Amino acid sequence: MLITLEEMKNYLRIDHDDDDALIEGFIASSEKLCMDVARITDEETFVKEPCSKMAVMYAVAYLYEHREERNHLELTLSIRALLFGIRQEGF
Repeated sequence: MLITLEEMKNYLRIDHDDDDALIEGFIASSEKLCMDVARITDEETFVKEPCSKMAVMYAVAYLYEHREERNHLELTLSIRALLFGIRQEGF
């Protein structure tokens, strides 16, 4: 994993353990989403990119903060903008 649970909880400023499983799920989903948007299939390659960690943390924060009213298009477009510099050419 690119981000640990503790790192993410610190980023979100969460000091309780009630949502740990939820956050761990968001981390895994966000890593996959960011890799898909960047069109990078190798996790080691993705981890080496300087903007990958921030993009994943942004995605987790978005998913956590917008649990009730998510807009996946908005999230995907924001992540695409964050990862634009490393995004691989078309399929």
